[in-house]
Amino acid sequence: MIATTHSMSASALPDSAIARHGVNRISSADLRWALDEGWKDFREKRGDLLFIGLIYPAVCLFAVALAMNESLLPLLFPAIAGLSIAGPAVAAGFYELARRREEGLDSGWSHFLDPLKGRSRTPIAALTLGLAILFVAWMAAAYGVYALTYGAEGQMRAGDLFGRLFTTSAGWTMMIVGNLIGFGFAVVALVFSFVSFPMVVDKPVDAGTAIRTSLAAARTNPRETMGWGLRVVGLLALGTLPFAVGLAVVLPWLGYATWHLYTRIVQR
Repeated sequence: MIATTHSMSASALPDSAIARHGVNRISSADLRWALDEGWKDFREKRGDLLFIGLIYPAVCLFAVALAMNESLLPLLFPAIAGLSIAGPAVAAGFYELARRREEGLDSGWSHFLDPLKGRSRTPIAALTLGLAILFVAWMAAAYGVYALTYGAEGQMRAGDLFGRLFTTSAGWTMMIVGNLIGFGFAVVALVFSFVSFPMVVDKPVDAGTAIRTSLAAARTNPRETMGWGLRVVGLLALGTLPFAVGLAVVLPWLGYATWHLYTRIVQR
């Protein structure tokens, strides 16, 4: 039913430049609609138990690594912030389930890995590699900021982390500069991926075509794209509390919602 109505309710305009890229102009109402539809999908096909099985082993391994090597401590906060970069790749299975529900097909969990088996496998791998490179660059930049500011005063220790972070000029400089650089990386990741990943699940297109469409969507809808990014960041921040347990709900919800946003933006 969604597939037959999305193009009518999206605010598509007869603009030749928009038509060439196959994207629609949307509004903030479409962002709310996508989140609402994503929540409906989550209630039908939750996915939280699946993510609990993935999140907690990763969190435990990271905690053990920090306990054994305090030199990794500066990477804790950048790694948590970097979750938004990896999200679109992790959510490919949820795009597939939402697509199948939309088309009235069987949407059982046996289809969760379908994007990694069929025609989508190669473009998803290429897009994921792009996100991985971006994540590594972000972690390197974050460590560089730490080394030039806070780290210049000595190695960060877990016991005095927050005390020195908020009471020294080096700590404030690291937070401000790090957040500005992180914002830049987040914008690049958002523009690169918020349409491209669901598109390669939906259509037989290559990664290059999907990226160009994602860029066109962001250029056509700059305010809505940033609004979506802020919603994603806000939900991910809430999901990290307490002890990342909320991510088991937020990640599937955002996966489903991103699919529905894609159906509003791209002319299918």
